Amino acid sequence: MSATTAPVHVDRLPSPALRRFAWGVLAYFIAVILWGALVRATGSGAGCGDHWPLCNGTVIQHSARSDTIIEFTHRITSGISLFSIVALLIWTYARTSRGHLARVAAFASVIFTLIEAALGAFLVKLGLTAQSQSPLRAPYLALHLTNTLLLLAAITLTAHFLARPTGYLRGQIRVAAPLAALASLAVLLLVGVTGSLAALGDTLFPPSSLTNALAQDFSAASGWLVRWRWTHPTVAFGACVVLIWLLVRAAQRRSHWDNRALSALVLILLAVQYGLGVLDVILLAPVWLQIVHLLGADVLWSALVVLAARVTLEPSEAP
Repeated sequence: MSATTAPVHVDRLPSPALRRFAWGVLAYFIAVILWGALVRATGSGAGCGDHWPLCNGTVIQHSARSDTIIEFTHRITSGISLFSIVALLIWTYARTSRGHLARVAAFASVIFTLIEAALGAFLVKLGLTAQSQSPLRAPYLALHLTNTLLLLAAITLTAHFLARPTGYLRGQIRVAAPLAALASLAVLLLVGVTGSLAALGDTLFPPSSLTNALAQDFSAASGWLVRWRWTHPTVAFGACVVLIWLLVRAAQRRSHWDNRALSALVLILLAVQYGLGVLDVILLAPVWLQIVHLLGADVLWSALVVLAARVTLEPSEAP
C-alpha cells in the first residue's frame, strides 16, 4: 500500500502583467493628483458649481467654460481611478497567496481612495474651492493632502510587494528599526503639507514681484496663510538632514539587497526638489512650475516609501 503524501503548498506568484498593472495604477494616480493641483492652481474648483458627482446638475456639458472642463475632467479621471484600484485589489487577491503583504496594501489603497473621494465631495459641497478664503480651507487641504500621500504610499507598497522575489508573506519578514523609517516618512509628509499650504497662499494672494512676496511674508497686514509660507522651506531644510541620514543608513545595509542605487535616486530627486523650490520662489510660483514641483514630490515620496520598506521589512532568515 502506498503511503499518503500530504499536498505540497505552492505559492501563487503574481504575474508580470499584474506587476506592470500595479506600477501603471501608481503612475495614473500621480497624473490624477497633478490634474487636481491644476484645478486648485487655476481656481477651477467651482467649475461644476456645488453639484457632486454631477457637474452643474448634468452629465453632458454644453458650451462649457474652461474651469468647468478642468474640474469635470478631474472628476472623470478620479472616477476611473476608483475602478482601477478595485481592479488591482481583485487581481492581487486572485494571483497571490494568503498572507501576501500586497493584499494588505491593496486593501488599504481602496480605503484611502474612498476617503479621497469623500474629501473631494465635501470640498465641493462646503464651497472650499476657487478663491474661497474660508478658515476651514487650509486645515481641510492639509487633511486632503495627508490622505493623498497615504494613498500613494499604499499603492506604492502594493506594487513593491508584488515585485519582491522574497519577503512578501507575513511570518517570513522581520521588522528592523521601523522608527527611523517612519520618522523620515512623517517628516516628508510634513514637508508636503506645508508645501500645499504655501501653494494655496500663492493662489489666493499672488505676489506681483519677488520683493512684494518677501514683504507679504513678514507683513503684519498679511493673512496667516501668507505669513506662514516661510514654514515650507524651513521644514524642507530640516527634513533634508533626516532624509540624508536615512539614505546613508540604507546604503550601508546590504543584508538582503543592495540599496545604494535606490538611495542615490532618492538623493538626486531630493536635490531636484530643492532646485525646483528655489525656482518656485524666484519665478513667483507659475502654474506649470507648481505642477512640476508636485510631480517631483510625488515621485520622491514613492521612492522613499520603497526604500523605507526595503530597510524596515526584511526577509527573515531561513530556519
